[in-house]
Amino acid sequence: MPARRRKQSNAMLYTLITFVGLFIAATTIAVIYYVKAEEYRTGLADLQREMDELATSTERNSLSATVGERQARTSYIGSMIAYVDTALTMIVGGVPAPDSAEAKVKTANTQVADGLNVAANHIDIGDPNRIGLVQAIKALAAEVDNAKKENALAAERDKIQQAFEDEQQRYVDLAASLKQTTGERVQTLTEERDQAREDLKTLNGMLLKTQALLNTAEDRIKQAQDEVAKLEPGPDRGVLAHQSDAEVILVDGKAQVVHLNIGSDDHVYPGLTFTVYDRGGSIPEDGKGKAEIQVFDVSKTYSAARILKPDINNPILAGDVAANLIWDAKRKNTFVVAGDFDLDGDGELDADGIDRIKRLVTKWGGEMADSVSLDTDFLVLGKQPAVIQKPSIEEEEIDPRAMARHEASLARLSRYNQLLDQAQSLWIPVFTYEKFLHFVGYNSQVSQAGAF
Repeated sequence: MPARRRKQSNAMLYTLITFVGLFIAATTIAVIYYVKAEEYRTGLADLQREMDELATSTERNSLSATVGERQARTSYIGSMIAYVDTALTMIVGGVPAPDSAEAKVKTANTQVADGLNVAANHIDIGDPNRIGLVQAIKALAAEVDNAKKENALAAERDKIQQAFEDEQQRYVDLAASLKQTTGERVQTLTEERDQAREDLKTLNGMLLKTQALLNTAEDRIKQAQDEVAKLEPGPDRGVLAHQSDAEVILVDGKAQVVHLNIGSDDHVYPGLTFTVYDRGGSIPEDGKGKAEIQVFDVSKTYSAARILKPDINNPILAGDVAANLIWDAKRKNTFVVAGDFDLDGDGELDADGIDRIKRLVTKWGGEMADSVSLDTDFLVLGKQPAVIQKPSIEEEEIDPRAMARHEASLARLSRYNQLLDQAQSLWIPVFTYEKFLHFVGYNSQVSQAGAF
């Protein structure tokens, strides 16, 4: 055979072998893919059956609407189980046992049925299968309310019954008393009057004896205080009134404005007044200073104030001190006020004078008290209350309230004197109205409208 023909025959043979090999490989791959496809189809069918057992296609399409919001890291079924557990917890309480949903629902049904049976002992629940636990609870609550109302009515009835029985007993006693003769009734009343007089005489004797002992004790206490005062004078509580509250750090004579070294950090506010005193000197006993100032602008550490009554011959200088008896940056001073006041200086006493001074004290951070005690810092006294003359019988017949006014004036005078005595015994500073105004830097404003 020629060489060329032999080469062609070999090439055809190789081609045929290659084709057959490829055919066998393709057939093998096709068979493998077919087998795998059958396995996948079978698995898919099994999964479809399992999915259908879990939920139908209609149910799967409405899972989000049926279950609601799916909880984080949980499937819809897991979320539904969690919601079921929550519902069971609200029904039966406690933490649901790790059982199946069927077992949990059966447990809930059993306990709900038991609860409805208990409710049936108190109310008519009707068909147990048609009433829920919530409706049963509401019905029980209504029954409890009715029971409370019935108990209240029963208590009111018992009260009325008792009142009726008491009234009936009084009627019986009155009837028995009416059956007595006039002489017997007079004798009974006379004996009761004599007994009352004896009791009153005994009590009066005891009162006089007690009053005498009290007077003796008060005299001894006063003597002891006088002896102690001779040996060692009492504490000067008036020193609080003679302490400065601020220092003038700048004076603008042209604008009539001064600056103080206290501000909002020290509880200063616009409208606060001070009396200014000479630097280096002590505050005088009468409280009169060289000028009065009123704060109108406040910063954290300083404030500005207008000079209300400047004195050309005695001007305010840097370094002068300012004080207000009521205001204090660190504490609250306690005041007691008594007496009659003529605040506007018109010559007539003001009926509300004490109340207006009290408002001024509380406005500037002070505290008011009704009686003098160790906690009292200052006593402010007006004029001594005048005593209204005791009315005669004829005057009292004309004006029935005349005696009451007389007794009220006596009580006001007694309180005035009592407060003064207590303040002096406790060494509490006593201020007249005029002295009080000087110490609070308000003397120049009392005549202005709205001063108090």
